[in-house]
Amino acid sequence: MRLTPGQAGDNPQLMPVLAEIAVPTGTRPRSRPATVIADKAYSHPSTRKVLRKRRIRAVIPQRSDQIAHRQSKGSKGGRPPAFDTETYKARNVVERAFGRLKQWRGIATRYDKTARNYRTGIILGSIVMFWLQ
Repeated sequence: MRLTPGQAGDNPQLMPVLAEIAVPTGTRPRSRPATVIADKAYSHPSTRKVLRKRRIRAVIPQRSDQIAHRQSKGSKGGRPPAFDTETYKARNVVERAFGRLKQWRGIATRYDKTARNYRTGIILGSIVMFWLQ
């Protein structure tokens, strides 16, 4: 979990978040997800390039301006990136989790003035949500 200022973009935080992944497997922790499912905010050629280099499948819809730019180039624009609509449907789990977290008034309105306290509230809310599953 990473906490950034409200005006900061999501896309620059993707690689640091991926670098912090460590899923226990019994032997060596797994540090590379098989697939990244993200919204259009992460649809940037550099992001797709890094994910491809790390052999991570990207399920990210293209932004309309990127589609128009590629199509304006004609046959030199290349083919569109693959997009699996069935896999993308699983992304709603993340959006629902954000919605449930925002049911806590302190998190939704950010009453905490320090980032440390706000992050603690988010972690505590996430733990409670996990227990109540």
